[in-house]
Formats: sequence, C-alpha cells, structure tokens
Amino acid sequence: MIKILAVFAIGVLFAGSDIPEKAAARQNPLQADPQAVAAGKKLFRQHCAECHGEAAGGGRRGPNLQDFLARGATPGQIFWILSNGVVRRGMPSWSKLPEAQRWQITAFLADPSPNRQ
Repeated sequence: MIKILAVFAIGVLFAGSDIPEKAAARQNPLQADPQAVAAGKKLFRQHCAECHGEAAGGGRRGPNLQDFLARGATPGQIFWILSNGVVRRGMPSWSKLPEAQRWQITAFLADPSPNRQ
C-alpha cells in the first residue's frame, strides 16, 4: 500500500511528463560523492531555489521537492525532469547545464542529510 501511495505521489509531481522506465532506473554516478552534493547545493541555489526554495522546501512557484523525494522519487526520475522539464507545469528544461551538473543537483536533492540550509 505504501509503495502504491509513493508511486501515486511521484505521478502527481511528474504529471504531464512521461518518464521512460530506463531513464527512471538510472543511478546517479555522483551520489556517494560529498563534493558533488556540495556542488549540487550551490547549483540548486543558483538555478532552482527561486522557485523551489533554498532548501527545496517549496517556494513561490515550485512545489516542495523534499516531500516528493521522501515518497520515493528515484535519482533517474529527478535527472530526467531536470533534463526535460515539465513545461505544462512550469518546470523548464535544464538541459543547457552539463550532464555532470544535473547529476550534482540530483545528488544534493537525494542527500539524506537534514542540513539543507
């Protein structure tokens, strides 16, 4: 039942996007790298915080990403959304950022540390 709710919650976040299974299953090659998490935090603040808040807790236009991550979003799903956007929901594509930087943002978002500030 919990897994069904997690899948539903992720579906709500990504409504309007069709994330391929292969993309959703991708693992973050930088996930275990503390320097990547720190770089991702800096990039998130530069490119994402205006909409999603400094600590990804929601902002003026963007949803609370912490809630969605807690419900089981995979690194591959986050990376796909960063790369492709969800234009109908106001999320732009960040494909102009190099792939490594998109993985760094993904590493920051998936970091279990409670100290996002």
